[in-house]
Amino acid sequence: MYVQVYVVYLGEHSGRKSFKEIEDHHCSFLHSVKGSKEVARASLVHSYKNVINGFSALLTQEEADRISEMEGVISVFHSHPRKVKPQTTRSWDFVNLLEAINGSPTGREELLRKANSGKDVIVGMMDTGVWPESPSFSDEGMEPVPRSWKGMCQEGVAFNSSHCNRKLIGARYYLKSYEANFGRLNQTIDFRSPRDVNGHGTHTASTVGGRRVPNAAALGGFGDGTASGGAPLVRLAIYKVCWRLPNNQTLVEEVTCLDDDILAAFDQAIADGVHVISASLGSIPSRSGEYYKEEGVAIGALHAVKRNIVVSCSAGNDGPTPSTVGNVAPWIITVGASSIDRVFSSPLKLGNGMIIEGQTITPITRRKMLPLVYAGDVEIPGTTNSTTSGICIPGTLSRKLVKGKIVVCRSTPGISASQEVQRAGGAATILGSPYNEIQVQAFLHPTTIVFGYELNTIVKYIRSDENPMATLLPGETVLGTKPAPVMAPFTSLGPNIIEPNILKPDISAPGFNILAAWSEASSPTNVAFDNRVTKYNIISGTSMSCPHVSAVAALLKAIHPDWSSAAIRSALMTTATTNNVVGAPIVNSTGYFATPFEYGAGHILPSKAMDPGLVYDATYNDYLLFLCNRGVTLDSSFKCPKRTPSPSNFNYPSLSIANLQGSTTVKRTVTNVGKGNSTYIVTVTPPSGYVVAISPIALRFSREGEKQSFNVTIRTNGVNRKRNGFAFGWYSWTDGDHVVTSPIAVSSA
Repeated sequence: MYVQVYVVYLGEHSGRKSFKEIEDHHCSFLHSVKGSKEVARASLVHSYKNVINGFSALLTQEEADRISEMEGVISVFHSHPRKVKPQTTRSWDFVNLLEAINGSPTGREELLRKANSGKDVIVGMMDTGVWPESPSFSDEGMEPVPRSWKGMCQEGVAFNSSHCNRKLIGARYYLKSYEANFGRLNQTIDFRSPRDVNGHGTHTASTVGGRRVPNAAALGGFGDGTASGGAPLVRLAIYKVCWRLPNNQTLVEEVTCLDDDILAAFDQAIADGVHVISASLGSIPSRSGEYYKEEGVAIGALHAVKRNIVVSCSAGNDGPTPSTVGNVAPWIITVGASSIDRVFSSPLKLGNGMIIEGQTITPITRRKMLPLVYAGDVEIPGTTNSTTSGICIPGTLSRKLVKGKIVVCRSTPGISASQEVQRAGGAATILGSPYNEIQVQAFLHPTTIVFGYELNTIVKYIRSDENPMATLLPGETVLGTKPAPVMAPFTSLGPNIIEPNILKPDISAPGFNILAAWSEASSPTNVAFDNRVTKYNIISGTSMSCPHVSAVAALLKAIHPDWSSAAIRSALMTTATTNNVVGAPIVNSTGYFATPFEYGAGHILPSKAMDPGLVYDATYNDYLLFLCNRGVTLDSSFKCPKRTPSPSNFNYPSLSIANLQGSTTVKRTVTNVGKGNSTYIVTVTPPSGYVVAISPIALRFSREGEKQSFNVTIRTNGVNRKRNGFAFGWYSWTDGDHVVTSPIAVSSA
């Protein structure tokens, strides 16, 4: 029968047992289905021994089913592979600008000062590893490693203990499950060590905690400026859980991250003493009702937040399709991606004198006017049809008709179209973006990207001119573009398909065209035939927005070490903004007003989160009670009550009610973390088609740490209400100094 890696989850360790006793106990489960101790031990992949109790092993489906019925087993699930998709010199400056517009003129600088730039906070990075030689990871002038650190610097290929320092205080790697699935790691495609061959992990780590590095730029000088992480003095602990795929037939060198390797990293990171975990590991969630029992990140994160470790994860890059948001467990901070006020302008000039706006980070030297052709007119006969013509699919362009010309491709921007034009001898490529925001790439061939409507203008010019000509102008970095932020076209959207009564994503942050450190073992495009090397690179994804939030969470940890992970999430969410730099509502990449299903509570305002006034707190037991409602038990010591509250009643900083029939009332509790003597008054903007009443309308606090509860009643009024469609509103508590705002999402049955 077919053998796969399965995770057997047993909850949490209790009592004191040696690592050998724990592993023997885990092997006893395998022995019962394998028939011999030798075969049982040989099938063991991971044995989780620190905090998380469980193991992973090579099992048949029948063996996995038998183990799932054994006493003490909470769940057994297949270790799913996750693809990491490229899911900063300007991003933090842009955040400062937004803060100034929202009444915090000192912005992030005040936050950094009060947090000492996060110098004693340890952030665990779960990703593709790190390029330790990057100047972003210099430890010059940093103080000794915090005594609380219990981790290590694991040596391996091209990585030894000297690569760790007072900035990179630890590094480990996890590939047992990878090798169980794909065979022994081919060391020509990846390093058997924490060293990053991909670039993704180096990029995210430097976004969180990179030092200030002047004159950092991508290839050709794009984005030139001082690069800095959000918390430049935090300590970084690297947990490499993602590996390049063997025998990969795709153009891009993809990586995979397996659930049981991730779970092993969580188990160790908790034991090592990290304060924040940043995991830019996105995937489309399963629709299974057993989701929280079958997902390594969710299980690992639950054990982390029990110990007040903040876990920040990417929302995923599967937008703009609805219901694609991942990492939706309510104990995780789920981060969507938005743009900043910077573009890489590369206009093109047509033979008739018209200037068309384009964008690129591909170096282009000024050249004379060249013939301009549309790809659909220069194809090899029979290689395309009515739906594929003009896309510049590999092998479709005629060398005879393309050589020396600029080619217009109607494909969505991608490396393959540009490479096809280069293969056919073209001088340059023009691609079209279907969205109002252009995601740039470091093409190997002179290429610029224009907006879709401009692409149509160019094609019309080609059709109407006897001798169409054009030239691409060199690109430059332009700051202060408006409106910004705009939601990224790829950012995964709600509603939450696992539990629609929990609104996800939670927050948004810069994740579009972000510059950060890069692995010098990887090209800027991560394609096999690209041999260029760069110290810094510009990429996009919710993988880039996640570490922005992780950095802010680390600074909040430094200022408020006693705050729970839920309190930090609440502070981030209730102080966020839904307006752009010109004071108008944030829009999405198609130009429409964005909604909480795109940005959650809004865009981060870090210094506002430092003093939120009130927070919506939650405990580990609250999360277990939430799971009871879904019929899920992740802790055998916790007994679910006979009657469980609705998921809408979970004390979340946002409010979501799906399939409302008539009316419902939910409860929320806030904790005063501001002034001791204060009164908060509520204001409500109800969703269209609904009436919202909050009682009481005033909350009075006499001391810091005091809790007050209120009820929110929502009923339908039958006006402008779509069946099964969500409507959005807001409610805010204010004492004159603080504004504590929560989004509302409601749908009717």
